[in-house]
Amino acid sequence: MTTDITGFKKYSRKTPKKDPIKERVQNYKEFVHLYSEEELNKQSARCMDCGIPFCHSGCPLGNVIPEFNEAVYNAKWEEAYDILVSTNNFPEFTGRICPAPCESACVLGIHNKPVTIEEIEKHIIEIAFNKGFVKANTSFHKTGKRIAVVGSGPAGLAAAAQLIRVGHEVVVYERDDKAGGLLQYGIPDFKLEKWVIERRIKLLEEEGVVFRFNAEVGKNVPTAEIMAYDAVILAVGSTVPRNLDIPGKELKGVHFAMDYLKQQNKRVAGLPVEGEDILATGKHVLVIGSGDTGSDCVGTANRQKAIRVGQIAWKPMLPMERTVAMPWPTFPQLHTITSSHEEGVERHYSLNTKAFVGDENGRLKGVKVTQLSWELDDFGRPTKFEENPDSELEMPCELALIALGFSCPQSEGLLKELGVELDRRGNVLANEKDYKTSIDKVFVAGDARRGQSLVVWAISEGREAARQVDEFLMGHSVLETKNAVAEFANF
Repeated sequence: MTTDITGFKKYSRKTPKKDPIKERVQNYKEFVHLYSEEELNKQSARCMDCGIPFCHSGCPLGNVIPEFNEAVYNAKWEEAYDILVSTNNFPEFTGRICPAPCESACVLGIHNKPVTIEEIEKHIIEIAFNKGFVKANTSFHKTGKRIAVVGSGPAGLAAAAQLIRVGHEVVVYERDDKAGGLLQYGIPDFKLEKWVIERRIKLLEEEGVVFRFNAEVGKNVPTAEIMAYDAVILAVGSTVPRNLDIPGKELKGVHFAMDYLKQQNKRVAGLPVEGEDILATGKHVLVIGSGDTGSDCVGTANRQKAIRVGQIAWKPMLPMERTVAMPWPTFPQLHTITSSHEEGVERHYSLNTKAFVGDENGRLKGVKVTQLSWELDDFGRPTKFEENPDSELEMPCELALIALGFSCPQSEGLLKELGVELDRRGNVLANEKDYKTSIDKVFVAGDARRGQSLVVWAISEGREAARQVDEFLMGHSVLETKNAVAEFANF
């Protein structure tokens, strides 16, 4: 038995059940349930096993998707697991928080709703953990080479996982008190509970990866210490937030989104919170920025019992469906309604944030905005704007969260001491061919190189950089590349 070749005709796309909104906003637990065995079988049957599976190229990792779908359909769980982890070190992360560019490239999506690839991926890894297939690999040859990985976000963890597999000694330096980077202190628990990260870190430690926490290289760890290793991988992420250079940004109640999210993640973990408490309880909240981080702020503010939550976008509302400017199989920029939006938010578009307004005690009480009119090009994309006259208004707000993304990695400290060359945006300069920086034996991966991006891209870059480091140290590498795995599957 193989797949059901007519499954895409017989079964419609169905996502797992979620807890009711009134229940889930009372806590910070994950609220998406698993499929029943029957439903999982049906969803995997929808895969068309295309002659040219564009989902491979849609996925930054090059996941071998039709093959693991077939294994799931036939309940060959160990085979499905082996196929999945041949390209993805952490499917338990991507299966929960990835925006699934693979689904945007699904051939079925041309005329129907795409296969639920992300959910199937999550089910494979959780079934594999439950059945005991996921084990630490400690049976490798030791090379005697030592590598320092700076940063334990998805790029750093992926690089460490790959390098320990081929026998190198790996030490990961993390400035926070726990591993995970953005996964640990940026993404809310209701999207990714932290036991999921801890489970993976325990496996990596069993394999021999050494983690040093509260260790910020260039601050309380000398830069010379990591340069004593045979190779270094910088996976420090993109950490400098984009700011709003407008009047009133110094007022009490104006904060960066990541500071807000990190505090709440620490509260959930039962850890002490540093500095002023940033809480939405009993306040009018405005989230400035329309991306995933802004959505996470909305979900967190609702759980903290804000009076009202609003979200401001500078540009017009995105289209609901693909336009000529975003043809299949590219990843389209479409209007999305996340689970956090479902929980309650007033979304505002084409608003320019002009100033934060304070009271006599220096506390935020409102945000001044103006309405924008946008000029669209022939493809419907916004190009120019002008402020509508007499459109200024003040929106009540006691907590403003700036969620405009990140511009580049922090240069002060480690990067400055190393003297690595930066590109015009402030990222560490290196190409996708060898991931080498301008400093001998120092490599870079993830957001620190490519700029703010997706977790799945960070994992991909960590894997590719690890292969280049292995080749640099040994003269060759047995670590697979994304393209090699996909080409083999297609052959």
